[in-house]
Amino acid sequence: MKAYTHWRWHLDEVYVKINGEMHYLWRAVDHEGEVLESFVTKERDKAAALKFIKKALKRHGSPKAITTDGLRSYRAAMKEIGNADKQEIGRWANNRCENSHQPFRRRERAMLRFRQMKSLQKFSSIHAAFHNHYNKGRHLTQREDFKAQRSAALAEWKSLMA
Repeated sequence: MKAYTHWRWHLDEVYVKINGEMHYLWRAVDHEGEVLESFVTKERDKAAALKFIKKALKRHGSPKAITTDGLRSYRAAMKEIGNADKQEIGRWANNRCENSHQPFRRRERAMLRFRQMKSLQKFSSIHAAFHNHYNKGRHLTQREDFKAQRSAALAEWKSLMA
């Protein structure tokens, strides 16, 4: 994955309640809508943002631009890493990441929430991989091509799981 640079990342955090306590699911999404990294913390501060960004950079390399919301923790973490010039903040610029939360929220509701932080971390990483595999741009292709891609993805998934 490091050989290919994802030229724009979108970072965002979403709160998740576990046994009545607030936890935060940090997510990095590339410019095509694929979830690159997900990370669960109890805090929503500079240390958590720094840990998340370092983990994403280590695994996926450095992007050309990082789009975030107005959370100050991102700015402080980016300044400490030395990526402050790559950060972009805009009112609706981070919609790509905000929309990526929707499939996760639907599945979370169907599962009747989470009980442990560990299960949330496992689920979010597996759900991201599964969703990336099946999330084909339906509006970009014709029906026959879409069905062929979908069946190829299912066959590949079955061979991986066998």
